[in-house]
Amino acid sequence: MVSFSHRDTGTAAQLWAQHGLEELPPIDLARVFDGATRLLVVAAHPDDETLGAGGLIHRALGVGLEVTVVVCTMGEGSHPDSTTHTPQELATLREAELRAAMQALGEGVDGHGNLHLRCPGLPDGQLASHEAELETLLGDLIGQGPCVVASTYREDGHTDHEVLGRLVARQAAQASVTHLEFPIWYWHWAHPENDNRWTHWHRLELTQADHVAKEAALAAHQSQVQPLSELPGDEVLLDRHVLEHFHRAQETFRVTWLGEKDAAVAAQVFEDLYVQRGDPWDYRNSRYEQRKQDIVLASLPRARYGAVLELGCSIGLQTAELAARSDRLVGVDASATALAQARAQVADLAHVTLVQATLPGQWPPLEPGSIDLVVLSEIGYFLAADELAQTLRHSAEVLRPGGELLLCHWLHPIEGWPLDGQAVHRMAQALDWRRLLEHREQDFLLEVFQKPGGEHA
Repeated sequence: MVSFSHRDTGTAAQLWAQHGLEELPPIDLARVFDGATRLLVVAAHPDDETLGAGGLIHRALGVGLEVTVVVCTMGEGSHPDSTTHTPQELATLREAELRAAMQALGEGVDGHGNLHLRCPGLPDGQLASHEAELETLLGDLIGQGPCVVASTYREDGHTDHEVLGRLVARQAAQASVTHLEFPIWYWHWAHPENDNRWTHWHRLELTQADHVAKEAALAAHQSQVQPLSELPGDEVLLDRHVLEHFHRAQETFRVTWLGEKDAAVAAQVFEDLYVQRGDPWDYRNSRYEQRKQDIVLASLPRARYGAVLELGCSIGLQTAELAARSDRLVGVDASATALAQARAQVADLAHVTLVQATLPGQWPPLEPGSIDLVVLSEIGYFLAADELAQTLRHSAEVLRPGGELLLCHWLHPIEGWPLDGQAVHRMAQALDWRRLLEHREQDFLLEVFQKPGGEHA
């Protein structure tokens, strides 16, 4: 979780625009709404829905979709130091503002869609303690007919936003519906030069009617866009530095299309797979897998490495071989069942550490520049493009100058996931690092790239 304050100046909207935010690929709304009769928007606090998806809500109503907006808390914690408003008074005030905002988003709509508001009244800042309740509520709403779901972004930097984003992502994947995520605080704390996940998102150009309705809805959230009073503790929450990201005639969404998976469900998908079949890819007996592992090991430029990071270590067969050529090895996998087998495989190797984590969000705590080799084999296409971008960025950060990144991936179609092996390697090639080795066969591609700098460069 990133650390930031809304009082920070943050990253200017103009800087995002200069780096190409307004040139992102347009979202295909015909595809988004195809077969759907409803749009479900899930927000943590009043104003999240307007900031991130007010234009989308107005557009959906205009094409005749039924829109349900779920605002999980009343945002009573927005001004914890206020001496003029108690949390309950803030909740009452913000609910009235929310209803006014919803009325504004529904005005001037030519279609026949209706807007419904659900407010479960959960405590602000504590959604992580109410996941079961939310799961039931959202499951019921998603199950009421063909729909599209939009929510706060799962890595937005705010606990409530992230809890909702991940929960909705899992529910949307299980129901096979398209999921749109709208970043809010991400624009404030992230920076386009050192975080490129946004380059894989989509933009929605707002019509004039969309933009007018959204501006009116934003103005309705007076307790957030204006000071509560002149007294200390009542300062404006969403000042001009924050609001400039949302006054644009454009909204930005991370899209997971129906039928596609990403990291939100990867842990459960692979855990189920390893529970059903202890060695689902037949690593122990397949001549193909054994030969490929031999080629991976033979392709390593150095005979020995100080520290190795293996992403997707599975049942540990390759882990043990890599450990024999390193002084320290960290293996990562999302499946507890796979890691149990891996631990047995390396039980007598004290210099090996195995970590259960779902990448990229649960990146292991490694010092920058502490790793000599990162191995990313057969897992890149089990991530969405922005997740792979994060994984590559984290890998670059932990590698020493002159360190190496090895990728090896199957080249045939990958069903149910957004990327394939070729796409994974194209993204790695975009690092513009020196390629030390390329080995291509009909079934797989193996490449080794070297981070610039260092004695091995």
